[in-house]
Amino acid sequence: MITCHVRYVIDPYQLSEFEAYAKAWLRIVERLGGTHHGYFLPSEGASNVAYCLFSFPSLADYESYRHIAMTDTESMALVALLVEKKFIVSYERTFLRPVLA
Repeated sequence: MITCHVRYVIDPYQLSEFEAYAKAWLRIVERLGGTHHGYFLPSEGASNVAYCLFSFPSLADYESYRHIAMTDTESMALVALLVEKKFIVSYERTFLRPVLA
């Protein structure tokens, strides 16, 4: 299994737009074969940092998801909305693997 951790720097004045975007991606990742572990939005401390975690059985499955998402109608509409509204300033992806007993 591979887990993607994303750290977002967001526009704190567009938090509701980012939250709607996040809720839509929860469904898309699940529909395209992943397991979404949720988005984590600012509460205390920095008001412009958010996180998410989602997993795929393998890096190859994640790459397949990325390829399909590039032509998926719903994900393409979300990317277009992001480009228009600019509620994400930047993001960093890190890939993690679990350590299990």
